[in-house]
Amino acid sequence: MIRYALVLLLMSFGHSAMATPEVLKIYLDADRTGHFASARAIEQGVKVAFSEVDNKLNGIAVEFVTTDHRGNVKRSKKNMQRFLDDPNAIAFVAGIHSPPLIKYRDYINQSEILTLVPWAAGTPITRYPDGENNFVFRLSVDDSKVGKLLVDFALDQQCQQPHLVLENTGWGKSNYKAIMTALLPEIDSVVKTSWFDWGIQTSDARIIVREAQLEGAECILLVSNAREGKVIIEAVSELGATLPIYSHWGITGGQFATNVPYPIREKARLRFVQSCFNFYSSEMNDFRRQVFAHASSLFAEQFAEPNIDAPAGFVHGYDLTKIFIQAAQQVELTDDMAVNRRSLKQALENIDTPVQGLIKQYRQPFSLFSRDNYDAHEALNTADYCMASYDENNAVKLMSNLADVQ
Repeated sequence: MIRYALVLLLMSFGHSAMATPEVLKIYLDADRTGHFASARAIEQGVKVAFSEVDNKLNGIAVEFVTTDHRGNVKRSKKNMQRFLDDPNAIAFVAGIHSPPLIKYRDYINQSEILTLVPWAAGTPITRYPDGENNFVFRLSVDDSKVGKLLVDFALDQQCQQPHLVLENTGWGKSNYKAIMTALLPEIDSVVKTSWFDWGIQTSDARIIVREAQLEGAECILLVSNAREGKVIIEAVSELGATLPIYSHWGITGGQFATNVPYPIREKARLRFVQSCFNFYSSEMNDFRRQVFAHASSLFAEQFAEPNIDAPAGFVHGYDLTKIFIQAAQQVELTDDMAVNRRSLKQALENIDTPVQGLIKQYRQPFSLFSRDNYDAHEALNTADYCMASYDENNAVKLMSNLADVQ
């Protein structure tokens, strides 16, 4: 704390003569073409949190810039470059996809792009080895922990031989490592893996399911986004395979529940990972009701009822923005955005005032990353993770613990 205070003091002295910027820009970079529901949910969570402080950061007006990388990592990098070229850009909010953040992790941190991650779950995203220059902060689930959660859940459901069905991306590979690490030694040798590319066809999904059956699989551990997840889950249901599907949460980022009817989901006995709060199935209190009412006033169509689309996107976007706003109160912002972003990075690592969020109250959510402090840039932990299902209303219904699952 002493070193941190000295750094801020020196920065304040060195830039005391600088002008205050007229506006600060928050970039929202996501796949608004293929996964619009998740992108919109994150955007709305961020905007609701900022609206609580009159859309200002330390008294400076905030504007939002939405960019659409369409699931293309190169396009996402162009959006990062656009951010760096903008003299008013203060923070970069990522979307559902991990691949852009994994592929360009070095670029992000070497360029000091202050990046807030409310969805993408890839393990490497927040683990840049140079802690002094790690500019990525996540409030979301983390693949290094989800893998064990899925394995433990499968075992609890008496699945002794899972079959892994993983998208062939950095996100899928991140999950492969986590799942294989979590498997018991006596079963990891019999566990098989099927990889699929984005845009998988029904015929290919059926081949994967049939092969899993022939190899003796008792369940499927799925890592997929909504479009591909639909194809794979429909294949399990249509083939009548006795292969319950326990999935990562990527399927919840689109219109999955609308596109895959309840009977098909239940034939596949679909269960998936979520963080442990949503407006539909969690216990409400005055604070949570107030946030929902505020969101309803800003986005009446999407918040007409508690069953909102991609609920994790809103919840995480809101909580992470609340933490960011709290950190900013410890910083004197100037018209030098590079200095501002570094000061905010250090402030995020040194928050000492509790921040009330929807999932929980956050006490020191972040700290300086090192190899001995592996989760330093992770605001959530396994105690904040739940399994869930889609019910008859196409709503995400959280399960408080494994014993709740029948």
